[in-house]
Amino acid sequence: MEWLWWRDGVLYQIYPRSFMDASGDGVGDLEGIRRRLDHLAWLGVDGIWISPCFPSPMADFGYDVADYRDIDPLFGSLEDFDRLVRDAHAHGIRVVLDLVPNHSSDRHPWFLESRADPASPKRDWYVWRDPKPGGAPPNNWISIFGGPAWEWDEPTGQYFLHSFLKEQPDLNWRNPELVREMHGVLRFWFERGVDGFRIDVIQRIAKDPALRDNPEIADSPGGYGGQRHVHDENHPDVHGMLRGLRAVADEYPERMLVGEVYLRDPAEVAKYYGQGDQLHLAFNFALLFTPWDAQRFGAEIQAWDSLVPAEGWPVHVLSNHDAPRHASRWDDPEHGEARARLAAMLLLTLRGTPFLYYGEEIGMRNVEIPRERLQDPLAHTLHPSVARDPERTPMQWDASAGSGFTRAPPWLPLARDAALRNVERQRAERSSLLWLYRDLIALRRRTPALQRGSFRRLESPDGVLAYERRAGASVARIALNFTPEAQRVELGAEPLAGGLRSAYGTPLPAAPEPVELAPSEGIVLVVAASR
Repeated sequence: MEWLWWRDGVLYQIYPRSFMDASGDGVGDLEGIRRRLDHLAWLGVDGIWISPCFPSPMADFGYDVADYRDIDPLFGSLEDFDRLVRDAHAHGIRVVLDLVPNHSSDRHPWFLESRADPASPKRDWYVWRDPKPGGAPPNNWISIFGGPAWEWDEPTGQYFLHSFLKEQPDLNWRNPELVREMHGVLRFWFERGVDGFRIDVIQRIAKDPALRDNPEIADSPGGYGGQRHVHDENHPDVHGMLRGLRAVADEYPERMLVGEVYLRDPAEVAKYYGQGDQLHLAFNFALLFTPWDAQRFGAEIQAWDSLVPAEGWPVHVLSNHDAPRHASRWDDPEHGEARARLAAMLLLTLRGTPFLYYGEEIGMRNVEIPRERLQDPLAHTLHPSVARDPERTPMQWDASAGSGFTRAPPWLPLARDAALRNVERQRAERSSLLWLYRDLIALRRRTPALQRGSFRRLESPDGVLAYERRAGASVARIALNFTPEAQRVELGAEPLAGGLRSAYGTPLPAAPEPVELAPSEGIVLVVAASR
């Protein structure tokens, strides 16, 4: 198959507030991203996904969009964006934007018009309903961010629906004018050179048209987790809406849609591929919740691989802006650094497109944020313990006072270890985690089996996950030791064409010999093509 960037490449998520501050205000921006393209090109990534940078009041840090066709001045301008896209493409890096279709900001002109006049054509662009007799909300739906999913509007005498904050009213995707407008948003950015979209909470854009109550879960503590969410998300009509978005993307060559389908059942997530007519890629978040256990990892990976339809392609991710960093989740007093290296090898050798989260290439951990510095609305609507700020802290570029991120006080605190764990230092150390990521990406690029080969589990000792990737004559075998003890693994006796160990400096084995893995060590062996 011809090489395709979103299927065969490696993508990298950037949280723009935290990547690089070029303006000197303590907040990252588009010019900062542009200035760090050399790092991304050196690392070897093929595309960047930029979390929302549209105009926003920042009630949810950009996931409350006030204008879908512009850039927030905090991050720059449309001219800055065009320059970033042009320079990224010159580096061979594609650009993916974050589309937020389920809701807008309550400051968006659409909602302002919708709220101002019940007779406005924009009224039906959002979900407005009369109260129940006695004034109660239309149904029992709960906001993901806490409290009822309905907000009372006294001037017009109706409730409006918000799946998240009340400042994020849900859009009505059953209104054809709204749908046409959102399709126009995609075309606007595609025409500017954008290569794809990551679509936020796509499973929520279609709700039960009758707005029926969600069933309550017996003996639950209540709240969002106290309901079975059968009517406020994952409605069957969502697939038709997705086919409309895909048709727009297909008007342009090599464009891609990747969906955040935040459902815990991988079988349901897989349905969002359709028959090659919905999402190109769908995030399966199972590994974000998997404990450090080879058997559990193997089961989750094999299940997802079997569920993705033939017309689709898997996606794998270990960290993102909504989940604790995996170097923290799987940390260990003795083997933490080795586990971070093993996780890199896992992510970059699986069948599917890997998404890296900024800073994972240097092993960034969650940062403890003082309560008075917490920014995430979840810290205020639910509890400080669920704040996502710890995984959103500034990128650690060097050992300077602002870690090379900013010359001003940063919007979130820097990590205490930033002077020791940073790009500049790790790039100077050939044995570093950063170099391992670069080496793995390079190995993946030159090995067809690692790009698009099949996936097959191999027999291995308890605590070791082993598998084979195969594409024609290209074969790679991988063994990952999740245990704190050394393990011996049989990976075949064929001659080798190369490979990589997660522990730097340890030589590859002679071909016929069993592989000896140190605690928390992994290996990739590329088999020499037979003649």
